[in-house]
Amino acid sequence: MKTDQPLKPRANQLPALTATFLGMMSCLARAADPAVSSLQGSSLPGVAGGVASPETLAKLLSAGGLVMIPLAFLSVVTLALVLVYLATMRRSAVAGKRYMATAETLLGKGDLMGLLAISSRHRDTVASIMSRVLEFLASNPGATDEQLKEVAQTEGSREAASLNQKVSWLADIASIAPMLGLLGTVFGMIRSFTVMANDVAASRPMLLAEGVAQALVATAAGLVIGIPAMAAYAFFRGRAQGMISEMEGTTTLLVSRLVISRGKSSPR
Repeated sequence: MKTDQPLKPRANQLPALTATFLGMMSCLARAADPAVSSLQGSSLPGVAGGVASPETLAKLLSAGGLVMIPLAFLSVVTLALVLVYLATMRRSAVAGKRYMATAETLLGKGDLMGLLAISSRHRDTVASIMSRVLEFLASNPGATDEQLKEVAQTEGSREAASLNQKVSWLADIASIAPMLGLLGTVFGMIRSFTVMANDVAASRPMLLAEGVAQALVATAAGLVIGIPAMAAYAFFRGRAQGMISEMEGTTTLLVSRLVISRGKSSPR
């Protein structure tokens, strides 16, 4: 019998991940500070009077331009998804020991209605699949064993697709964030080349510096968000595949026991 091995996240995983993410954003702010500090007395929003404040998120947003707003939103979403997945994507969520022990006992007794009631109350993935199979059997007492297996397979495929879809959100963010950073880079370079037509030659270096700072900060921000998101996607994709394998094996086991139990209760 295949039993589940819950992957319990270590107690220090969440604070360590949060500290790493915030540390990367802080490093980005410090890296952008020299370019921004050179704009003392300029018209750059958020840098009034040239007062340097590299640790503040507001200064980072103002240096990178408008694209920093969606990038900041994506950073929050990425961090929230990682924390949620660390807490919820565990093999124990597929088939807990308590449910498996109860299900095997009820199947051994041939109590299919009792198993249906227990499966309906549990939130495990396998419990949800077995609940659908037993509901189908209750409404179609003459269903064949192959039909029951087909229902279980269909429900399992649906659960697997849902799990993969959730994980793919991180891949989407990893693709969108660098593109937004590139868009910010284009805006910054357009801003820099536009000032070449400025009649006031003395202000050109300062205005050029503003555009270059915007381009570099936007590019760096997109990469800072996209790289961890892709790394998190790779990690959780592996965990999702492990959960899907666990779900397939456990569901096959329970459906096979269901077929055997059904044969004993109504021999042909």
